[in-house]
Amino acid sequence: MGWRSVIITQHSKLSYSAHAMIVQTNDGINQIPVDDVSLLLISTTQAVITTALISELSKKNVKIVFTDEAREPISEIYGYYPANRTAQLLREQVNWDLQLQQILWTKLVANKIINQINVLNLLDHSTDELVMELEKLELNDLTNREAAVAHKYFPLLFESGFTRRDGSVINAALNYGYSILLSVVNQEIVANGYVTYLGIHHDSEENQFNLASDLMEPFRPVVDCWVANQKFNQLTPDIKYGLVELLSLELKYNGKKTILRNAITEHVRNCLKYLAGKANSFTIEMELSDEVPNNAINDNV
Repeated sequence: MGWRSVIITQHSKLSYSAHAMIVQTNDGINQIPVDDVSLLLISTTQAVITTALISELSKKNVKIVFTDEAREPISEIYGYYPANRTAQLLREQVNWDLQLQQILWTKLVANKIINQINVLNLLDHSTDELVMELEKLELNDLTNREAAVAHKYFPLLFESGFTRRDGSVINAALNYGYSILLSVVNQEIVANGYVTYLGIHHDSEENQFNLASDLMEPFRPVVDCWVANQKFNQLTPDIKYGLVELLSLELKYNGKKTILRNAITEHVRNCLKYLAGKANSFTIEMELSDEVPNNAINDNV
């Protein structure tokens, strides 16, 4: 799997030739080896992509994400038949042990809350209320501490009265960042041979990505932290670029220094092994740097 996130923001033609993605724009022609690409984000409706390129990127398990007129992610492409998907894996996923699912979901929620607390600590905000909610967490989060924490967390992080239900630019940025996380987690699930729509907690029939919605939860605070440290009144291309580049953010995951993209790869693999009964335990420990990332270009925000 590659390492580069490629973002297309202008009128262009994308094609395939000699093991490379060819990007033609008014500024010239660029060639990018397909083996280097992990994510292609087409953040414009003025781009044309050939079926040959789509086919080659799909063979390499490269995620292709399309946006609408407002440059919001609207759909994605991933390989329909990954080489390692088998009927046995599908049967295994359908029959994952219920107790293992509940334990995993509890740990995902716990670590999401821990990471939310860490973000607030980094930004010198009070965490007492969140710590109290974390202590009330039960198996499978039957009392929905996740929602209770969110209700308190976002006003502390942004401002009193802030809600995730309005159409503010902050929510737009959060949603954009979360969609990038979701896309990458989907990519890893498919790469491991499993389907994305059979989750362990999320179970909406209208959500094709229930499992990714479950597994991504501990990583949401990374997006929250970055957004909270930007000053902007529009969701500009620079802000979107910064959110995509978070995939290259350095952090510690399970005691090892790595980047967010690689941490997600390890995280998804560990969770799937646990659910399959191939690992008796697993760890989810993430540590953000004290130096908050700030890679948006402020001239345009």
